[in-house]
This record gives sequence, structure tokens and C-alpha cells, in this order.
Amino acid sequence: MRLGLDLFLEKNYAQFTGKRIGLLTNMTGVNERLIPTIDLFNEHPDIQLVALYGPEHGIRGDAKEGEAVESSVDPYTGIPVYSLYGTSKKPSKEMLDPVDVIVFDLQDIGARYYTFIYSMAYVMEACGEFGKEFVVLDRPNPISGLSMEGNLVEEDVRSFVGLYPIPNRHGMTVGEIAQLYKHEFGIDCDLTVVPMEGWSRHIYYDETNLFWVPPSPNTTGLDMSILYPGTCLVEGTNLSEGRGTTRPFEYVGAPYVDGYKLAKAFNQKNLPGVLARPVSFVPTYQKHKDSVCEGIQIHVVERHKVHALKTGLILLETIANMYPNEFQFKENPNGKFFFDLLAGTKDLRNVILNGNSYTFLESCEGQIAQFEKQREPYLLYK
Repeated sequence: MRLGLDLFLEKNYAQFTGKRIGLLTNMTGVNERLIPTIDLFNEHPDIQLVALYGPEHGIRGDAKEGEAVESSVDPYTGIPVYSLYGTSKKPSKEMLDPVDVIVFDLQDIGARYYTFIYSMAYVMEACGEFGKEFVVLDRPNPISGLSMEGNLVEEDVRSFVGLYPIPNRHGMTVGEIAQLYKHEFGIDCDLTVVPMEGWSRHIYYDETNLFWVPPSPNTTGLDMSILYPGTCLVEGTNLSEGRGTTRPFEYVGAPYVDGYKLAKAFNQKNLPGVLARPVSFVPTYQKHKDSVCEGIQIHVVERHKVHALKTGLILLETIANMYPNEFQFKENPNGKFFFDLLAGTKDLRNVILNGNSYTFLESCEGQIAQFEKQREPYLLYK
């Protein structure tokens, strides 16, 4: 298997010779020998790398989730770094003035909440407005490109964790999403996608020849990524989603939970592809910092059978039923719920509280069929 990065360096770069290049990347922008894209571009005799652009967590991945990142100068290359997760998430004219072309090389994890694909959208918009070219170096969807799960984001809850009507698990690569943005969602820019060679839709990341480089501090590996389209919803509640532990999005619990009772109740649901065991953990930051939490670790038994959203919803429904006085959705000071932004709808909170998750999941089937038809023309790997 060969990355879009490999093929760009082999041949595609030639069409951009003499143009000033900006690179939107982070620590996941590496080749199969773990050499950073930044270095490969900077040392290439025919690539004029003049600017770097960093997404959430920064260009080196040392910022926590939601933490604003300032623009800076890269200490290794001396190249200016423009933050796309600071005062603005969309680059200004001044931020794009130094470049003719922006190249995108970031590893996505296959779930709609992940902000890298919205940084890509905003940069595409800006490139269209200011006459810059945009190039995507394609990378694998680590949880394969076949399965899709969930509902399409409704217009009144669009945000940086759900900017367009795509499902929780979208089953697309970043190159395919870029084409969807341009042709279906109206982002008009001069777009070039450099596809991979040798990747097929059924392939998971550990079936490639690539090393896993965590795209952010809490994307610890493949099991976490498989569960994330469902367990990310825990972020919108007063449960810990395991941030501040070694197993974020696999651990779920709180000080008010009895882990043994929860594991037994969850396993009795007989959800496909997963099993739970009771755990006790102490988050080092975020929710319930320094407090003993009981809960469960969700183990992936058979990844091809896992439906992450079903897993997450049934888990939340089970906890809400067991602890009706303690379980809560986090409410912002303005009376709005972050959970709604993750859910892509304001209806899901009541669905969980009323025990109607299976009905909701059935209602998603038509939306998935709609999205599958919409995405079909832009799939690069049949």
C-alpha cells in the first residue's frame, strides 16, 4: 500500500514546482518509515515550503482537546506555523497570502466528531475565496471504508464537531470527503486529491504496512477508534469517557456507578462484537479528576460485528435507567447541551432517557441509505 504522500513526492509535486506551498499537517503526517511530511517537503529541492498550518492539538500534538493553540514559528525548520485552532478556525487572507497552494496531510479516525475534517472544510472555503489551490494527500480510514452508522447532522446543531450532514461513522477517506464537500456541500475551490495505491475499503489500519501515530492525545489505538463513533457521546454527559486514563473511550464510569452491576447489565444486552468488564479508575484530568470512578471497559471481541453507535447508546440508556437521579447531560451556561452537537440532533437526549435507542437506530437506516447514495460518486476505492 502506498500513501498519497508517497505518490505526490514521486510525481504530483512537479505540477506545483515554482509555487509557494503551505502544509496543513501534524505528527501523523509521516511516510511508512515515519519521516515527517514537513521534513520531506522542506528538504525536497523542487518543493518550496513556506508555511505550516496546524489543526486542533497543534502541529506537534502537544495541546489538549479544546485548548486554543497560538500561531508560532516551527523550531525545527524556522517556518511560520499558522494555528487553525486559536482565534480563528478558518484561515484569513493574511494567513494565506504567503502561499499559492495548501497541501493537506492529516490522519483522520473515521468519525464525524473529529475536527480535522472540518479544518479541511474551512481551509477549502478560504482557498476558494482567495484563489489558492488545495491538495489532499489521501490516507486510510483506520476503521475501514465499508461500515456507516448513525444519523445525519441537523442544521440547527451544526458545529465544529458536526459541520455537515454526515453520519457518526462515515466510512470515507479524507480525499473522498474533500470531493463530497466540493460537489455536494458547495465548497468551491481548486481541488486536487492524490489517492493511495493498494488500499481497499474493507481494510483496517492494522492490516496496512503503516505504523499507528496517534492523531491526538486520546486516540490510543484501533479499538478506541472502532468504539469512538458511539462512546464519544459520553463526552456530553457527567460520566467520564476515560480521558485522563490509559483507555479513553474504552473506559466509561463515574463515582456514582457500581462497575460490577453495570458490566452485568450491559453484557445482558448481548450487543454484537463487544464485552464489558468492571473497572475502577482515577482520571488525572477532565471530569472527576482525582476521584475514584467505577464503570466498565468495553472490549472489542469481533470488530466486523461491532456497531459503535448502538454500543454507546445502549450503554448510556442502561446507566440512565440504573442511576436516574445521578446521570445527567452536561448543560452549558447558555442552557444548551454539548451532547446535542455530538448527537447531531436535539432528540437523542429524550431517546436515551425514555429507553428508545433501538427505535432511534431504526430511524437512522433511511439516513444511512441516503448518505450511501450521496457519497457513491466520490469513492476513490471501489
